[in-house]
Amino acid sequence: MKRVKKVIDASVTKGCLLGTGLILAAAGVVFPSVSESQSQATAESARTASPIKHVIVIVGENRTFDHVFGAYRPRGSQTVSNLLSKGIITDDGKPGPNFSRAAQYTAVANDPSRFDLSPGSRQLYPVLPAPNTGFVNTSASDTSPPPFATLAMATAVEGNSLEPQDLVHLTTGASGLAQQVPDTRFGANTFNLPNGPYQISRVGPNYDQYMNSPVHRFYQNWQQADCNVSHATPGNPSGCRMDLFAWVETSVGAGSNGKSQPAGFNDQTTSEGSTALGYYNVNTGDMPYFTELARKYTISDNYHQPVMGGTGANSIMIGTADALYYTDGHGNATTPPVNEIENPFPQPGTNNWYTQDGYSGGTYSNCSDPGQPGVGAIRHYLDTLPYHPKANCASNTWYLLNNYNPGYNGDGTVNTATFTIPPSPVPTIADSLLAKNISWKYYGEGWNTFVSHPSTSVYCNICNPFLYETAIMTNPALVKAHMQDTTDLYADIANGTLPAVSFVKPGGLLDGHPESSKFGLYEGFVRKIIDSVQKNPALWASTAIFITTDEGGGYYDSGYIQPVDFFGDGPRIPLIVVSPFSRGGRVVHEYSDHVSIVKFIERNWSLDPITRRSRDNLPNPVQLPLDPYVPVNAPAIGDLFNSFRFDRRDDGGSDDGHSDANGGHGGFGWWPF
Repeated sequence: MKRVKKVIDASVTKGCLLGTGLILAAAGVVFPSVSESQSQATAESARTASPIKHVIVIVGENRTFDHVFGAYRPRGSQTVSNLLSKGIITDDGKPGPNFSRAAQYTAVANDPSRFDLSPGSRQLYPVLPAPNTGFVNTSASDTSPPPFATLAMATAVEGNSLEPQDLVHLTTGASGLAQQVPDTRFGANTFNLPNGPYQISRVGPNYDQYMNSPVHRFYQNWQQADCNVSHATPGNPSGCRMDLFAWVETSVGAGSNGKSQPAGFNDQTTSEGSTALGYYNVNTGDMPYFTELARKYTISDNYHQPVMGGTGANSIMIGTADALYYTDGHGNATTPPVNEIENPFPQPGTNNWYTQDGYSGGTYSNCSDPGQPGVGAIRHYLDTLPYHPKANCASNTWYLLNNYNPGYNGDGTVNTATFTIPPSPVPTIADSLLAKNISWKYYGEGWNTFVSHPSTSVYCNICNPFLYETAIMTNPALVKAHMQDTTDLYADIANGTLPAVSFVKPGGLLDGHPESSKFGLYEGFVRKIIDSVQKNPALWASTAIFITTDEGGGYYDSGYIQPVDFFGDGPRIPLIVVSPFSRGGRVVHEYSDHVSIVKFIERNWSLDPITRRSRDNLPNPVQLPLDPYVPVNAPAIGDLFNSFRFDRRDDGGSDDGHSDANGGHGGFGWWPF
C-alpha cells in the first residue's frame, strides 16, 4: 500500500479491557470523576494568561510550507521565506533567477553495511524523473471514491462536514489515467520537467485534481534532507540542503517491507517519480481560502513537523511532545518482533533499496544504540552540530518512527492486530488538562462509526494521540466525555459549550492528504468550522484557531531545519492562526513545531511540561534580526504567543508595519502571567 490504512481492519480480534484502577495507579494518576470534572472545569478553564479562553487545533494532512505558500507575497513591508522570495520561482510559477538553489541530485548508496545520510557520490538530474499517477483513481465512482460520481452521494457522505459550495469538489478531479504510470496530465512537460520545483497547476493538472502522494517515512525524510555539517552556512547552520527528494522517491519510495527489489527497477517502479517537487501557486488562484485567511490573520513561515516522516509519529507528538516506544502491553519497554525493526541499510546489489522498512515492515529503532541500523549516521550528525542536541533516546528502548495502529480500538478494547504499537504509558497533554480540570475534547470525523463499524469509517485512528494511551482508553467515562465526532463539535459551537481545548481531525476524504483527498477539500472543512465559530460572537471573541497539517507529506521545502533530537525536527509545514487577536495579515518567523501548540496551551492555562523529558521543556527561541529564522539558543521552540496582539482585538484589517521578527512579545503587558 502507498500509505498505512487509517482505519482498523474489520478482522481485528478485540482484546480484553484492562483494569482501569490498576492502570491509573501504575501511572501515578488520580482523576476526579467525570461529573466532578465537569462541575469544576468551567471555572478552571476561564483562568488564562491571555484573553484566549478556547483553542481549536485543526490538523490536515501532508503538505509543506513551500508546497502551499511557496509563491505567497505578504502584506506591506513584511518578509517571508519561500520559493518566491528566494528567487527559485517567479510569480507565475516559472523557474526564477535562483532556480538552481533547489536543484535535485541523484546519488549512489550501495554499501550494505551503512545508511548513507548524506551520500558523497552524486550528480545533478538533467531533468526530473516524470511524476507518477500513483494510486489516484482513474474515474469517479460512488462505490470506490474519491471522487464521487454524483453530488447526491457526496452530500450523503459529507454533507455535515462541508458547506454547499464545497461539496461539488468531491465529484471532480479523477486522473483519467491508469494507476502507477507517468502522469501525462503534465503533457509535453511530463518527461521534460526542469530540475527543481514545478507548479502543479501551471503545466497540466489544475488545483482541483487529485494528485499522487510522495514518500513520507522517517529514514527517507532524513535522507531527503541531506544533512551534513560540511554543508553548513551562516543562514543554514544545520547543513540540510534538501536536495535528495527525487532520488529517495525513486530509489526506495515508501519502503521495501523486507522484500527484494523488484526486477527491472527504474525511476517509475516506486510509483512516485518526482511527485515531491510539485507545489501550488496562490498567485494563480490555488489555495484561495487559506490565502484569504493568511492575508487577514497570521501565518508562520518557520513552523515545522516535529518528527521526520509521516502521520503517526507526528500526530502522537501533538499530544505527548514526545515519542512512543514498544512495550510489553503493561508499560514496560521491551524489544519488538524482528520484522518490525527498521533497517535502512541498502540490500546488497541495490542503490538505496532499504533492507527492512515499510507499512507492513520495520518502524521501530533503538536510537540509544549507535550500532543499530540507521541510528549511527543520525547520532553522528547530531554530535557534529555545534550545539550538540541530545538524542533523547532512553536506554534499550525501541521508538515508533512511522505509522502503526494505536494500541486501542475505539470501544476501548486492546487492538491485537499485527503492526500495532502496544498500549502506551506515555502521558499526554490530556493528563495535564484533566489534572487541572481544564475542559478538552478530541473531535474526529467518523468517530461514531469508528467505534461501531471501524472498517466503514473515514476516521483516522493513527492521528489521535490519545487513542494510544492506557490512562485514557481504559476509562470508559473519560472516552465518552472527551472522544467525540465532528457532529458534536458543531453542536458544541452552536450551543456555546465548546471546551477550552479542542483537537479536530477531518476524515480521510477531507483531510487534504494527496491521492485520497485534495487540499481544497481541507480548506472547505476548515471554512465550515471558522464560519460556525464566527456565527457565535461570544465564542469568537475569545477563540484562537490553529490550522496546520500533521507533516509535510514528503514534499520539498526550502526552509531551515533545526535538529532538536534524534526524531527531528522535519521540514516546515503550514500554520495559520485565526483569531480576533491575531496580527492582521502578519507573517511570524519564530521557530516552532507541533509542540509549540502544547507550549501555548501550557502557558495559557499555567500547566507544567508533560514530563521531564518531553520537548515542551525546551526554551523559547532567541532569534536575531539579521537572521530571524535560526535560534541562537538551540535547541529551542516557541510557544506561539507572538502570533497574537493581545493589547487590542484585531479582525485582520490593520497592518502596523512591525513584524516582531525576533519573536518579541510587544504589547503583552496587561494580563497576568
